[in-house]
Amino acid sequence: MKLAWQRYGKGKVRVLKVHRQAGRHDVTEVSVDVGLEGDFETSYTAGDNRKVVATDSIKNTVHVLAKSHLDSEIEKFAEVLADHFLEKYSQVSRVRIRITERLWDRWSSHEGPSPHTFSAGAQVKPFVEFEKSREETVMISGVEDWLIMKTTESGFTDFVSDEFRTLPDTTDRVLASQIMASWKFRSAPENYVALREQILSVMMEEFSRNYSPSVQTTLFQMAEAVLKEVSELSEVSLSMPNKHYLLINLQPFSLENRNEVFLPTDEPHGQIEATICR
Repeated sequence: MKLAWQRYGKGKVRVLKVHRQAGRHDVTEVSVDVGLEGDFETSYTAGDNRKVVATDSIKNTVHVLAKSHLDSEIEKFAEVLADHFLEKYSQVSRVRIRITERLWDRWSSHEGPSPHTFSAGAQVKPFVEFEKSREETVMISGVEDWLIMKTTESGFTDFVSDEFRTLPDTTDRVLASQIMASWKFRSAPENYVALREQILSVMMEEFSRNYSPSVQTTLFQMAEAVLKEVSELSEVSLSMPNKHYLLINLQPFSLENRNEVFLPTDEPHGQIEATICR
């Protein structure tokens, strides 16, 4: 038997970094996955651990490097981690880093923004996937759990009609999706956080202003608009599950439902995915 492929590491290493300035704190909270590839075959086939960096040591490395290097740009922290493992351990040939971020909003009262109190109201989770070997580097950033909705300007008509079809044509429906979006860089931006905010703003503008004949069309329009606006990107990938809001039949109660009352459903859902490149 032959070991065809291997990678190991530490998953879900959680860190909260409090950035303390005079009179104001900022926070960055992340969950980090580290995967190492390289000359570790004998640890699988011969019980030889001499080249294995313990996963507990990997966890400690993330915590230690966060002290000096974790800030609001998680992409830069991913690169610091990858560089560390490649430079420190000659047996490592490739490093995969995935970081997801929990966004904390500064709490405000009638007295104004608090210097040190936050709420995690936002569902959107930024992430970065960074892979680096001794020959190449690939960085992909994005967001997951981005829930967006519009209550009109969406339809779905003229699709395949056969013995299995029960869905009627509609030119006015609720369109909602819990999106995972990612983008691949061809050059580094001046600021990753500002770029992410620009990307989401461009996507939201396209989602809002255009009539949607299908999730597929809207997906393409959103990604295409980003590539036109953001020169630092080479491609955009979107996963857009169609979160169905079904019109509730109120006729048994002698009521007319004029696209006003819907049943939210999570499962099953339509799953639409694509990558758009230059």
